[in-house]
Amino acid sequence: MPKLKTKSSTKGRFTITGSGKLRRGHAKHRHNLSKQAKKVRRSHLGLSVMDSSNTPAVKRWMPYI
Repeated sequence: MPKLKTKSSTKGRFTITGSGKLRRGHAKHRHNLSKQAKKVRRSHLGLSVMDSSNTPAVKRWMPYI
């Protein structure tokens, strides 16, 4: 059986927690931040846990992580 390739874009976008959940960064936090409300800017800091309905698809892209 050949080795499975990891999708390159997922390497830097997702991390896996100790319990197996996926963590992701927030969108819309790169530029033009002065137009956003401070509440929105604060809520987009850090990482959040990905929804469980999307987790199986992303885990298929990262077979060895």
